[in-house]
Amino acid sequence: MRLQGKTAFVTAAGAGIGRASAETLAREGARVIATDLRGDLLEGLEVDQHFALDVMDSAALAAAVEAAQPDVLVNCSGIVHNGTIMDTDDADFDLAMNLNVRAHFHAIKAALPGMLGRGGGAIVNIASVCSSLRGLPNRFIYGTSKAALIGLTKQVAADYITQGIRCNAIAPGTVDSPSLQGRLRDTGDYEAAMKAFVARQPMGRLGEAQEIADLVLYLSSDESRYMTGQCVAIDGGMTM
Repeated sequence: MRLQGKTAFVTAAGAGIGRASAETLAREGARVIATDLRGDLLEGLEVDQHFALDVMDSAALAAAVEAAQPDVLVNCSGIVHNGTIMDTDDADFDLAMNLNVRAHFHAIKAALPGMLGRGGGAIVNIASVCSSLRGLPNRFIYGTSKAALIGLTKQVAADYITQGIRCNAIAPGTVDSPSLQGRLRDTGDYEAAMKAFVARQPMGRLGEAQEIADLVLYLSSDESRYMTGQCVAIDGGMTM
């Protein structure tokens, strides 16, 4: 078991990448604390502890992370807005930056003292290929916020590289998830929307949450001990 004796804290673990990651880390021996805005989505999750948590409540988030004292922090929370810059208002901008970037900032800041005290830790941020890696149509504020998250990742890595802290990001392509399924239905033409999403993956299919979780595991474990400050694309060929 690659994470035996380690504690992992995972946000947005109710579904999709977050849930798959929490379950995978638990199977590999970690003591997993899983959180989600909706506590009902965490029912049935086979981890040591789970509870509802609003990651935009900075005080509650910091208290939860500090209490957990994680060796591994996996930041999965995020929101996808549709539209161009002309479709984006200040409220959209604030929500995306707060949930996709600021929440990760608060979680990392709360986890670092304990990690430093124990001599090390692994932080994994879920970014996106839609970021500084590439632009996609109608993803203005989503791509902007995920680009900021990649920058945050590299800065944390640079500041703590000599103190045993590793901070990496994952940039998934389009991954099948309840969130994606909801966005497809919201278009009013599910089949056409699904066809369009699949078409932009050169591999000809959507990613699976477990495929991303397997990379989360690698970046959380000592197998990646020589790796920090990286953003790893796992995207069916979108950025090749």
